[in-house]
Amino acid sequence: MKLNKTEFDKISAIKQGSIVFSKAGHDKLSFYVVVKIEDGFAYIADGRRRKLQSPKKKSTKHLSPTKAIVDINALKTDKKVRRVLWEYNFGEDIVPNDSVAE
Repeated sequence: MKLNKTEFDKISAIKQGSIVFSKAGHDKLSFYVVVKIEDGFAYIADGRRRKLQSPKKKSTKHLSPTKAIVDINALKTDKKVRRVLWEYNFGEDIVPNDSVAE
């Protein structure tokens, strides 16, 4: 599989502890924490639907990285994961383009 420079940079930006945005699948338009990276796949958790004990295996091409990285060792419970992701999923500063209030 050949990657262009942009795709390579995006994939290399996704690391353990990265907060990522899901672009495809039934979980699209949500933010997750990367629990681990293995063989081109990211294992992601949100603390609610996907717990730390059973993270979802997702291809990195379906994820968009953010600039935020958290210490995954500090997130020992699902409640702490939900707290970190709350602002990303429900915060007022992050509004999808198609849901602008009139």
